[in-house]
Amino acid sequence: MSGPVRVRGSVVIPDSELSWRFSRSSGPGGQHVNTSDTAVELSFNVAGSDALPPTYKERALDRLRGRLVGGVLTVRAEEHRSQLRNREAAKLRLAALLTEATAPPPKTRRPTKPSRRVQARRLENKRRRGDLKRGRSGRFDD
Repeated sequence: MSGPVRVRGSVVIPDSELSWRFSRSSGPGGQHVNTSDTAVELSFNVAGSDALPPTYKERALDRLRGRLVGGVLTVRAEEHRSQLRNREAAKLRLAALLTEATAPPPKTRRPTKPSRRVQARRLENKRRRGDLKRGRSGRFDD
């Protein structure tokens, strides 16, 4: 089983801050499906975590506010027939969510304007293209 969940850089969530719940999964599995708790729910208390630095915690709470219930992020995995593989899938999904949520905001776009020469070239090409198309019409009444 893999170790702690890596968020970004040196920020890691230890296993002690994760809480697991297991239940019966739907889907294929035959007689096995009714007896095994293979579905996995992984919960992580974002608001109460000591592993996340304050800036990451703020970003995560803001960007994940639609998914959080009482400051707790829950991820469910039941696509595999084995509990171990579902645990791995849930950990990967949690890591991806937290990595995306704690990313720094993108740089603001500085608006630019095309140079005069580029604008003139564009207009000249448009005029040439229009003349060419006008020449195809069969009328010569310029």
